[in-house]
Amino acid sequence: MNGDGSPESPSAGGRWPAFWVCAGVASLTILDMTKVNVALPSIEQAFGVGSTELQLVVSGYVLALGLLMVPMGRVGDQRSRRTLFVIGLSLFTLASVLCAVAPGAEVLLIGRVLQGVAAGIHMPQVMGLIQHLFRGAERGRAFGLFGATVGLATAFGPLTGGLLIGLGGPQDGWRGIFWMNLPVGLVAIWFALRLLPRDAPVAGRRPRLELDPVGIALFGASVLALMLPFLFTTGSPDDPPARWWSLAAFAALLAVTVWWERRYAATGRTPLLPLGLFGAPSFRNGALVGTAYFTAMPAMFLITTLFLQTGVRFDPLHAALVTIGFALSSAVTSWLGGRLVVRMGRPLVVAGLVTMIAGVAALVASAVFVPASAVGFAMAGVMVVAGLGGGLVVAPNQALMYAEVPVQQAGLAGSVGQLGQRFGTAIGTAVALSLFYATVYREQGTADDVVVYHDAYALGMAAVGGFLLIALAAGVADLARRRRVDD
Repeated sequence: MNGDGSPESPSAGGRWPAFWVCAGVASLTILDMTKVNVALPSIEQAFGVGSTELQLVVSGYVLALGLLMVPMGRVGDQRSRRTLFVIGLSLFTLASVLCAVAPGAEVLLIGRVLQGVAAGIHMPQVMGLIQHLFRGAERGRAFGLFGATVGLATAFGPLTGGLLIGLGGPQDGWRGIFWMNLPVGLVAIWFALRLLPRDAPVAGRRPRLELDPVGIALFGASVLALMLPFLFTTGSPDDPPARWWSLAAFAALLAVTVWWERRYAATGRTPLLPLGLFGAPSFRNGALVGTAYFTAMPAMFLITTLFLQTGVRFDPLHAALVTIGFALSSAVTSWLGGRLVVRMGRPLVVAGLVTMIAGVAALVASAVFVPASAVGFAMAGVMVVAGLGGGLVVAPNQALMYAEVPVQQAGLAGSVGQLGQRFGTAIGTAVALSLFYATVYREQGTADDVVVYHDAYALGMAAVGGFLLIALAAGVADLARRRRVDD
């Protein structure tokens, strides 16, 4: 190992193959968040489940992933990122098989949670390895390519799901979404064992591993308290009114968590949440931008594909094709953003967010005012423009966010950043889905179906726009701070 306890860096020729292993596995993980979106109507028909179960299929995966990211990031920093990467990827592959053969909704939900647990083991190692492998301008280039790759995975997810459902048929085609992970996972494990940097022998006795179990329990309880009311909001009169008290419990648990983490750090130990990282404005503002953006973007794809499938009666493949322009255009601007971020900085991110907000408004206008025969074409065009903005957010924001983080804390800082993004995804999809389904449930039978789905889509996308405005506010605040420092 190096003096900082991290794996020895591979040669310059070995860094990029190792990077592509990391980026590929991250893409596979992100793909499983979005390709399931187009399968929700098929899963609903196959198992006769309601909106709460469908939300859990999406959010249960992300929630389990997020709960493990920070502790596993710490274990990777202190032990072996390569070993945890392979363990997580192996478990992910096995859990995907369980989802593929699930005889009922209960087994599918268990499989999705296990997938999230596995992803929570290997995803922190991805960020830690990339930050360890690259420095300076080369790190910006790496993050640009990483952002482009993940952006493609996010936007190509619905298309992949639609193709697999089309090949497998409407009844069991959704199972192919999970079967796909078996060969891909096995190939990725083989490349990881060959290409990821090995850990050098450690001289002397390793330090004791600290995981802050009380902090883990408090943080997990806080997140569950925040998620529960949205998971049980379906629009039905049977929705328990008392569910909203869970938000009061969340506020109390969050306060206790912060108190405990400060107390734990004051004793000289390493807390679960490194609150000191947030003392760096670049990290704090970047984390807020990333969290709010990833609260919005997956929800945007999910609500759009649901509207097209259930409201306009598109099949899964055609609904997914509407989003393909976002994938292509965002990949281009992610690559450009990684190259330009050193010279242009935060204005790139702000410009991207403004473009995304305009895109959300245009998507709603297309859904409401364009005839059903042409709405797919109109929304596809808007997706291309929105993707140009989306690509300017992810990669530049990551490069700016981690610029001041010491390499010794690379995995932990990467885990915290990813944690915000993954929990943002879970919360955003839960909020948008609850608004969409609650509107459909409330208005069906009282208005024309076209009006019902227009209202449901507009309300779900209003939440998406609100999250993007939060990201924009954080980006503008960081831009103003940087300008004050420069002056």
